[in-house]
Amino acid sequence: MREARQKTAADKFARRKALAFLAGVPTLTIVARFGLTSDAAPVGLAVPGLPDLTDYVDLGDLLTTLAMPTSGQLVLEVTAENRVVVQVPRAEVGQGITTAIAMIAADELDARLSDVDAVLSDARPELMFNQTTGGSNSIRSLYAPVRALAAQARARLITAAAEKWDIPANRLITKESKVFAPDGRNATFGSLSTAAAKIIAPAVAAKPKPESQQRIVGTPATRLDARDIVTGKAKFALDIRVPGAKPAVVKRPPSIGGTVQSVDDTAAKAMPGVLAVARIPSGVAVVAETFGQAIEATKALKVTWGKGTVDEMSDVDVKRRLRASVPPLNPLSSLTGHVDAEFDFAFVPHAPMETDSAVADVRSDRAEIWSSLKNPIITQKTIAKEVGLPQSKVTVHVTRGGGSFGRRLFFDGALEAAQISKATGRPIRLMWTRADDIRHGRMRGATHHKLRVGHLGGAIISYEHRVASVETDFRTGAGEALSAAFANLAPPLFPQAVFALTEKVPYNFGLITELLNEIPLKMHTASWRSVYSATVRTSEEILVDEVARKLGKDPVDFRRTMLKNDRARAVLDTVAKRGKWGRKMPSGQAQGIGFHEEYKSCVAYLVEIDAHDPRKPRVTKATIAADVGRPINPRGLESQLLGGLTDGISTILQAGVHLDKGLPLESSYENFRYAKQRHSPTAVDITIMPANGEPGGAGELGVPAAAAAVANAYARATGTSPRSFPINFAVDFEPLAR
Repeated sequence: MREARQKTAADKFARRKALAFLAGVPTLTIVARFGLTSDAAPVGLAVPGLPDLTDYVDLGDLLTTLAMPTSGQLVLEVTAENRVVVQVPRAEVGQGITTAIAMIAADELDARLSDVDAVLSDARPELMFNQTTGGSNSIRSLYAPVRALAAQARARLITAAAEKWDIPANRLITKESKVFAPDGRNATFGSLSTAAAKIIAPAVAAKPKPESQQRIVGTPATRLDARDIVTGKAKFALDIRVPGAKPAVVKRPPSIGGTVQSVDDTAAKAMPGVLAVARIPSGVAVVAETFGQAIEATKALKVTWGKGTVDEMSDVDVKRRLRASVPPLNPLSSLTGHVDAEFDFAFVPHAPMETDSAVADVRSDRAEIWSSLKNPIITQKTIAKEVGLPQSKVTVHVTRGGGSFGRRLFFDGALEAAQISKATGRPIRLMWTRADDIRHGRMRGATHHKLRVGHLGGAIISYEHRVASVETDFRTGAGEALSAAFANLAPPLFPQAVFALTEKVPYNFGLITELLNEIPLKMHTASWRSVYSATVRTSEEILVDEVARKLGKDPVDFRRTMLKNDRARAVLDTVAKRGKWGRKMPSGQAQGIGFHEEYKSCVAYLVEIDAHDPRKPRVTKATIAADVGRPINPRGLESQLLGGLTDGISTILQAGVHLDKGLPLESSYENFRYAKQRHSPTAVDITIMPANGEPGGAGELGVPAAAAAVANAYARATGTSPRSFPINFAVDFEPLAR
């Protein structure tokens, strides 16, 4: 066995080592175990005042590091058919990680990208923390291990060819999924796989090549599954065909957390196609021959519902509680010059294109589940307990997901599917309706923010940010896995830890204090894309614009002066130059800027908005610049940044959830008002900064900067200072029936 050491994006927190070895199988299969070394101390930045905790370590670092001591195995196989198969212990929900992982493996192996398959692993309890998808961590945590794994495979393939041809191994080269000899002889990886599997000690160094020799990583690539997705060939949960599995839909309570007291299912059972009716904790399920029949039958059910958990609460009540719960500002900071602001943000559902769906086949001696899951191990454990089986008898398959944005950290649909299958004694295919997904699914908690920037003689001397939020549910999903690291902390302190590990102020603002207080409303909340940063950093960036105006400074020049590092300034300068910041705009139109730094990456958005009708604003152009360290697939990164832009447009201008007596009123994309094509800019320019180090996170990076840029553009175009988001929350809103 040989050891390969690689620096990772978490080097400032810890260095890792990857130990690769052969598995006892006929074809070449390399397995890697990962552990920690302790030869790296945290390195901070010299900044005025006290440095942020995130100057030392962020949530992504913690996720990466926690995975290492207990990580099981990452597997790469070269098959006899000349396919390279990498088992990915993460969820693919549209972020493109399977393509990125395939690119990393292909580059290191010198394989053709078209010969590499990155497949999603089933739930594997031995992986523990290392099968959680979250914290913009997938590429950060897998980049070095996949490279080390592929390097091991390449060394053994070369050695196998050298033995076959009786040529010194150091005279052979690899390219295009083959090993070549100096005389032109060549052999495919697949043809060498069986022999390579027997190599114990490779004859050449089994270490990753210098990054300067990478030919695929960093080159824009179309997603490997793009054609399959647009042609319908790609398999999502409900595309899985399990013999005998019939459609199922759940009738849900008229308010969040409501319970079933009694059911009269006589009429429903008599309807065409209805096969079974089952009562489960979250409602009453109907199984039928078609989804249409199941949906119609739920309407015929007569259910007496128990009281929900927030039946007395509506928007105004939530806002009142949040405002009363926000921690106070320091009274002494009012003695100097200061700029204050308060902001409200509404609830926002995740609303992925694919609603929560799952297929389940629960029997007396075993169970099998198919669903898009970011925490398949916790799903497996929970379902096993629910259906009364040992965890080893429950198989959980991770399917491709049609979006997530944090939603699939939770496994509500998979658990319900298992409950329905057990109750009816048959395999079922559960689908949440769109109304179910928005009203009873997960959402970002509403928040209230109170901020103050203190200044003296033109210098910024302090920054205070106080946040009151509806409690974010960390009790399942990623929080359950991470809770092991905080075993001695009281539960209320866990959100504080997440808040502290994500909320980084990128400016030299003197003494910085940020405090979070969460109010414990029993609602279906979850981490929403960018978690706390989506509202915290957005608020901060809006205030930065207002402080610049107060001090008579240009918003870009002010940011440039205050940013802590040259890397951030380079991103800001790039977006300002390419977006032609400061150009003259017609009345009712304006530019807006936003910056964000997190996950060892940074990004700036510059948008142009037409708000001559403030009730119907439209972003007309966007310029984006991002530095993610080492981009794996720039084209995939561009897609992530475009998604962040659409989230920013939506949540700032029009999209949110109204709570009315314990139930969200929105029930479709039409009245949820998420941005459609007509709300999107026709011109978008994206710059990916040159590679400089290890990969950073990107999946959640864009949202805060995009949202802030939209808000700042709207304020400049209208001459107003919006304080409640989305700005046009109630315009033309017509709720559907409860």
